[in-house]
Amino acid sequence: MKVISQREFRNNSAEVMDAVEAGETYHITRNGTEVAELRPLVRRRRPTAAELIARHRSLPRVDAARLRGDADEFFGTEDRVGDDPWERE
Repeated sequence: MKVISQREFRNNSAEVMDAVEAGETYHITRNGTEVAELRPLVRRRRPTAAELIARHRSLPRVDAARLRGDADEFFGTEDRVGDDPWERE
């Protein structure tokens, strides 16, 4: 971690940003007091399509009839519109 003044940051912002991009962390001071930390963002890698497919295939199967029964038991059936929520009337 490096400590630099606000003025140094202003005058050398391109170099500081390059260093941050390379993994360096800076504390920025104003009148000798640290007021900010400048550090690289943690980048999360996006999964590939193949990884997403593999993850999807490993999910447990959902039994629609059991799910409906559990929902009916918990919420009741009085307000249910129909058996198929996507069916047009």
